[in-house]
Amino acid sequence: MCGIFACYRHPDVQKFKTTALKMGKAVRHRGPDWSGNWIANDTILVHERLSIVGVDSGAQPLVNDEETVSLAVNGEIYNHRIIRKTLKKPYNFKTHSDCEVIIPLYLQHGIDAPRHLDGMFSWVLHDKVQDRVIAARDPIGITSFYLGRSSKTPGAVFFASELKCLHPVCDDIMSFPPGHVYDSKTDKLTRYFDPKWLVEPDNIPTNPVDYKELRETLEKSVRKRLMAEVPYGVLLSGGLDSSLVASIAQRETLRLNGQAKKRMTATNGTATNGVQNGWEVDGHATGHLVGIDDSNELATVQKLPQLNSFSIGLPGAPDAVAAKEVAEFLGTKHHTFTFTIEDGLNALSDVIFHLETFDVTTIRASTPMFLLSRKIKAMGVKMVLSGEGSDEIFGGYLYFHAAPDKAAFHQETIKRVGNLHLADCLRANKSTSAWGVEARVPFLDKQFLNVAMNVDPAEKMITKDRIEKYILRKAFDTTDEPDTKPYLPDKILWRQKEQFSDGVGYGWIDALKDNAELHVTDEMMKNPKPEWGGDIPDSKEAYWYRCMFDEHFPSYCAKTVMRWTPTWSKQTDPSGRAVAIHNQKYQSPAN
Repeated sequence: MCGIFACYRHPDVQKFKTTALKMGKAVRHRGPDWSGNWIANDTILVHERLSIVGVDSGAQPLVNDEETVSLAVNGEIYNHRIIRKTLKKPYNFKTHSDCEVIIPLYLQHGIDAPRHLDGMFSWVLHDKVQDRVIAARDPIGITSFYLGRSSKTPGAVFFASELKCLHPVCDDIMSFPPGHVYDSKTDKLTRYFDPKWLVEPDNIPTNPVDYKELRETLEKSVRKRLMAEVPYGVLLSGGLDSSLVASIAQRETLRLNGQAKKRMTATNGTATNGVQNGWEVDGHATGHLVGIDDSNELATVQKLPQLNSFSIGLPGAPDAVAAKEVAEFLGTKHHTFTFTIEDGLNALSDVIFHLETFDVTTIRASTPMFLLSRKIKAMGVKMVLSGEGSDEIFGGYLYFHAAPDKAAFHQETIKRVGNLHLADCLRANKSTSAWGVEARVPFLDKQFLNVAMNVDPAEKMITKDRIEKYILRKAFDTTDEPDTKPYLPDKILWRQKEQFSDGVGYGWIDALKDNAELHVTDEMMKNPKPEWGGDIPDSKEAYWYRCMFDEHFPSYCAKTVMRWTPTWSKQTDPSGRAVAIHNQKYQSPAN
């Protein structure tokens, strides 16, 4: 992940430059590898880079030959090689960066450029000739992005990857909506990602599930996300979603290693620039090969001889035990880290500062992920695959047991997918970016979403014969395929859902509740802060987090936060263990 900050039409941009660089520095944790800036007319772009693709030549902001179009991007464009080959007009690419294709796409398609991108991204592009800014965010909001304005500079518009570099210069901030593009010509946001399943929630799909298509589309999604020129790994919780991602990634890693070995043997281990048998040799002394497969629209650079997998939990945590079992089954190089409750409690304020939220569910789950990301970065790994999005797509949360009918089930999945940028995507993006690590999420691939979200929701509903996420599990069940190696052990493939904050160890949530009792009194609960308005915390834990949020951010930033609550349920605790259907539920009178 990278960090960007931009300001369009500042009344004194040269004087503002010092402040702009300071605001960019506030997100340097997202991009510790290099810093850059560009001024054109009265607009400034600031970029903090994390180099994953085009490591040696992708410094930003990117600028065309004529220096009329400049661009700052946070993200990855997985179809960049295909775009380069299919442009109608020649363009002189200065770098190997996947992001540079956005400039010629804009020159060719204007405001429709984001429709042609397959990836995760937030970007700001400035056209000097038209004095026009175009800004866009990926369809689901995997990358974090905000838009701000200031009463002190009423004509200016600000953009940034995180709140922390906007609130010092803005007094009106919003979360930039996913799947939208901003155009300074109209000063409006317009939706560009508009599949029928998303924009017509009352139109309930009737397509029967195609298990082969579901499996193959997810496999392709994982392959695309192995595009990297740096060491990568997989976050492995031991649950269904991360285990499937790890399984597919391991198969692809072994396949690529086998192909690379054959080709290196054929060339006597010599790396030369050029293309050999459909593979582009990258010129490194070690002869790493860049896989180009136009039919699958992917490009992969293989750096590691073995796939690394990572898990974290309290000692004896359910997820850590399951993750180790999955890793042994797959043959990944697994790293199990433990944290103490004290470690987690000590990190809370930093976690809230980086997450920029006070949502209970997000903070509970982000703290272990935040601690794990620091360990991963220390090992030299800069990119990881993660399993976010599956529960929203397939109705995997335990409260979906209570869905009254398939229409309600489907509409709830749309709502959850639409809010991912305020929940699990925010967690995955900011927990890892806090330490300069990039998280990629295969379940939120555009093509996979269109396949999965257009399945008749009756196929997804939880019944006495069908566990949550049944069709996903079934798609990767090879029981009837004797010639296919199993993707996962049956006990993992059919394991009940554990929310991450539960899976790292049940003592974690219990400790958070106990400590909230020490910090928040009954009297405080009765007298919430006036500036909170109608958004009143409903528990001492929520009150505690809101107070920590207020220590870092002004009150007007609160409108960018969404509090996660389950539907069809009276419970106030979002933990999966608070749902009666959970095998290891809280032992309380309510259950």
